[in-house]
Amino acid sequence: MPWNPDVYNQFKNIRYKPFFDLMDMIEDKNNMSAIDLGCGTGEQTSILAEKFSTSKFLGIDSSPEMLEQSKVFKKENLNFKISTTEAIIKDDKTWDLIFSNAALQWSDNHKKLFPKIISKLNKAGQLAVQMPYQPENKLNQILFDLAEEQPYKSQLNNWNRKSAVLSIDEYAQIFFENGLSDLNLSLRIYPIIAESHDQLFDFISGSALIPYLENMNEAHHEDFIREFKNRIADNFPKLPAIYAFKRLLLYGKKS
Repeated sequence: MPWNPDVYNQFKNIRYKPFFDLMDMIEDKNNMSAIDLGCGTGEQTSILAEKFSTSKFLGIDSSPEMLEQSKVFKKENLNFKISTTEAIIKDDKTWDLIFSNAALQWSDNHKKLFPKIISKLNKAGQLAVQMPYQPENKLNQILFDLAEEQPYKSQLNNWNRKSAVLSIDEYAQIFFENGLSDLNLSLRIYPIIAESHDQLFDFISGSALIPYLENMNEAHHEDFIREFKNRIADNFPKLPAIYAFKRLLLYGKKS
């Protein structure tokens, strides 16, 4: 099941607030070589390229559907290509700025991944990362628990996605041990006020739900979605409902 930019962008305003908060942490330096890991449609990368106009940006994403949208954002100091974070850390290129907004939660084994990403920074290079804190976000918990129950566990062939996202303390330790200074790490709540249960479902259907449907026969989708919606309603009995959506913002500079 491919990523759908239209569904994802239904909550564009909600998704952009942490992006701007993360961008504000970055020190503006001339002629930075910069990369955006998991750039999606490229619109946010374009905003970065406009703010840091003397720097050259590359936006990478593994979704052709998302990158198809990036054509309108391409500019003199900004290019895009299909690639993955894992591929980028294997090549010889190093960067003055590595940026990633709401993407690295899809990569596995952060205890190994983040030191590799940090190793791709030049001296005084900056790392700025934002991720939803999936281990404590209620919709992610409901989805994970549902996938552990029958008949869905069998329909998913015992597949489930335990979040790779670590605690803020663990990221602080990784950043420190791998030579980052000027650390700015925080766990913030970006509340979503939902007027309906469908609104909560729509928010997660454009992201975390996708791999579950990919790993399940299409014949089972309707029942899985129906039960997921029922669980959402059970967990948010009063409307309008507040969804205390937690995100990690992580910044450091290479010593």
